[in-house]
Formats: sequence, C-alpha cells, structure tokens
Amino acid sequence: MLNIVIIGAGPAGLTSAYELLKNNPDKYNVTIVEAENKIGGLSATIHYGKNQYDIGPHRFFSKDDSVMQLWNEVLPFQGYPSFDDKMLGNEKNLYANGANPEESDEVMLLRNRISRIFYKKSFFDYPVKMNYNTIVNLGLLTMLRAGFSYLYSSVHKLPENSLEDFYINRFGKVLYSIFFEGYTEKLWGRHPRDISAEWGAQRVKGLSIYAVLKDCFKKILGRKNNKNSETSLIEEFWYPKLGSGQYWETLAKKIKENNGRILLGHEVKQIKTEGNKFTSVICNTSDGEVEIKGDYFISSMPIKDLIAGINDVNDNVKRIASGLPYRDLVAIGLSMKKLNIKNTTNVRTLGNIVPDSWIYIQYPDVKIGRVSIFNNFSPYIIENSVDVVSLCVEYFCSEGDSFWNLDSKDCIEFAIKELEKIGIISKENVLDSHVEKVKKAYPAYFDTYSEFDTVKSYLNEFENLLCVGRNGQHKYNNMDHSMLTGIKAAESIISNSLNKTELWNVNTEKVYHEEKTNN
Repeated sequence: MLNIVIIGAGPAGLTSAYELLKNNPDKYNVTIVEAENKIGGLSATIHYGKNQYDIGPHRFFSKDDSVMQLWNEVLPFQGYPSFDDKMLGNEKNLYANGANPEESDEVMLLRNRISRIFYKKSFFDYPVKMNYNTIVNLGLLTMLRAGFSYLYSSVHKLPENSLEDFYINRFGKVLYSIFFEGYTEKLWGRHPRDISAEWGAQRVKGLSIYAVLKDCFKKILGRKNNKNSETSLIEEFWYPKLGSGQYWETLAKKIKENNGRILLGHEVKQIKTEGNKFTSVICNTSDGEVEIKGDYFISSMPIKDLIAGINDVNDNVKRIASGLPYRDLVAIGLSMKKLNIKNTTNVRTLGNIVPDSWIYIQYPDVKIGRVSIFNNFSPYIIENSVDVVSLCVEYFCSEGDSFWNLDSKDCIEFAIKELEKIGIISKENVLDSHVEKVKKAYPAYFDTYSEFDTVKSYLNEFENLLCVGRNGQHKYNNMDHSMLTGIKAAESIISNSLNKTELWNVNTEKVYHEEKTNN
C-alpha cells in the first residue's frame, strides 16, 4: 500500500484525497495534514450566532466537465424548486432527476449570478458595460471621454510591462482610472504599475470593452456563430444548500469513509528529504511534534513556507521563495435587519433586497473591497432569510499591518462606519457580527514573483512531489482550478506517471474565466 501525504485540507488537497480513495480505498493510505482546526481553507463557511457566511463569495461554476461531474457526485444538483423559488415564482432550468432542496440538505442550488460595482451611490454592471445605466450614472461627458480614450488605446497599444498597461489596452485610460486603478491598489496594496501584467492574464483573460459589447449584441440579436456555439458571461452558478463549506465537509466525510485520515491542527514545519525525494513531514501539534512518512507528497501549502521547511535549499531559491508576496484577508460577517440600498432591478428577491451575490466597492476613500449578500446564495443558511440579511464584508490587508492588528470589536466598528458612510447600512440595524482573519489568502504577482520559474524548477526536481492549489502553485486560481489541480495530481499517482507540466498548466488558457461556451 502506497502512503500518500497531502499537505492542506482545502479544495485541492481534499479533492486529491477523494479521487485517490474513491476507487482505490485498499491501494492508498492517504493522510491529510492541516494546520488549521477546520477544513475548506478559503472556501470554509463560518457559523456564528444563528447565521453563517462564507469567507468571501464562492460560486460553483467550471468549464471543466470533470469538476462539474464531481460536484454533482458529492452533492447532487437541484432538480426541484427551492424555498425562495417557490416564494418568488422563479422558473429555472433545473437538473433532470436532481435533488429536492425542500426534502434534502445534500443538494447544490442553482443561483443567479449577479455582481455589480458600487460607486457614487450607484450600481454599475460588472464587468463594466457600455449601456444606458453606465451613461446615466457616470454622465454623458465622462462617457464621451471614456469612449475616445478607449478608441485611442485601441490604436496606440502599450507594451504590457505592468497590470496598468494591461487594463489601459483593454478599457482605455478613463475607465481604467475609474474602475480598476483604485480597486486594484486596494486589493493588492500596490499600484497597478508595480504589478505584473500576468495577474490580468489570470483574472480577466480576453475581457475588454470589445468583448463586453459583443456579448451584449449577441444577447440582443440572439445570434450564434457558424459553429452553433455561443460564448457569454455566466449568469448562473451552483451553490451548496448549507454554504460553501458544506461541500468540503461532505467530501471530508467521504474521505474518512474510505479510510482516509484528516489530521487537523497539524502544521508542517519541516520536510525531510533524501536525494531528490521527500521522505516525511514534521508537524507541530498541540501534543508536540509528529513525523509522517510518505511515498508521495501533494502540497497545497504556501510555497514560501514549503521552501522554508526544506533542508539544504540553495540561497537563490531561498531568497526568491522568501520574497514571494501574499495578500491577507479580514472577512467580517454582519447580520442585518435590512439594508439601506434598494432593489431597483426587475429581479425578485426575498425581502426585496438587492439581488447581488457580491458587490465590488469602488470608493477610493474607504478600505472595504467587496460585500457579499448570502441571502442570494442560499435562503437556507440564514435563520429567517425574509427578515434578516447576512453580509460578508471583505478587507484586503497584510498580516501585521494596522488593520490586521485591530481586535474584533474595532474591526466590526470600522466596517459599520464605512458601510454607513457609503450608504449601504445603518448601525441600528446590525443584529450580530463576527470576524475571521485569513493569512495568505491571495498569492500576489510582484516582488520576487518575476523569478518564480527558478523556484518551480527546483520543486519539480523532487520526483515524488506534486504542487496543487492556489498557494501550492502561487497562482491566483479559482476554486474549480484548484480542484482540477487536485484531480490531475491524483490521476498522476494512479497512473504512476507524474505529469507535472500538465499540473502547472491548469488555468493558463487565454480566455476569460467568467465566460462559458454553449455547444
């Protein structure tokens, strides 16, 4: 029996374990070691009081069939109307012979994907669209300036030496300065001119004013191309009935049923090697150090920490790895009686709240990055989804900075004041609150990242090591991309042919991650 050690109980690690064990429970001895005392990583669901929220919004959508099939295998897709579908008379194209959310908790709900930008107390479509709403909210003069700026950038392309160049080439300088410059600096703590254009290649592949206009015209004209396929921005996604974390908790249960071990509170601090192989990991636990040996190792821990734990790493690799940057996250949950922002759309919602899954806060004079509304993810994760609104307010920061070091009470007060300032809530309507801090939530593309290939080449020299997930590859993956790396890592071990190139190539296709193609 082969011993497989998986570092990290997030989407990539759990997916690898499940794929290894589901058809081979007697062939692999799988052990997952997780530093935290909970599973799911950044995709965990936080329970507080009578409500819950996710650490940031997670929409279950993928262009990869294997990921979609896995979701449906673990939590069946919705086949019958949910509570809010019935209340609102919503008609959806539900999954044939799917699960009934009114009878079972083990179900993925089909949800509307609505996300907008909030700026100057007005809502703008996300991605930015050249439509009547944008013209009215920005004003005709600003839109004319934006139009000429875009035309100029279409003719005079900048060499893409930075993320700033990337955005200006696709949107023009005016729209870049309004919708991208300040938000990007808020997210990363760096001006876009100091960030690699590769970040744009990862997150807004192929997206531009041209792509947005083309999508609008296709919808208006109902046209398809000559291959009978249509590419459009996704408008629906799947979501577990009881929160994003429900999927990972269900997957963990299935792993344990197939004899897999999940050891929480086991922080990897040292990796032992012999030649070009990992041999064991040393974990710090509440009971002291524990050594776990393995034949194969799948790592989703931050590469900065992984390299720091390996003996005899050359000085250049150490320098690059120690300089790899990350952005940390403070996620504040707020239960509200009501919101101050009104639903002026034609989308019906429980309590007539705004229909957004998440809202990008574009104001340059507040620190808030994004607000998620979990009533619009599932009516079942809130005690009374008609009369209570569940929010997650996200702040991007760096571990050890002034905001990160605020205690929970001050964090909550800060968030409430900023939300009041921009007109989203009133303090007297707050019912309950909670603070969750997440280290290394976002691997970043600056500082020593330009030399990352040297670190990647070093790690690839270890024959029995596979790097997966967002932090395991230092790549800004979505959840489905992280899962796909987990699937491919498991397949490599099962086939006894470690295809590391294919693994590192996940999420490098040159298309926008929020687009789909219907055949």
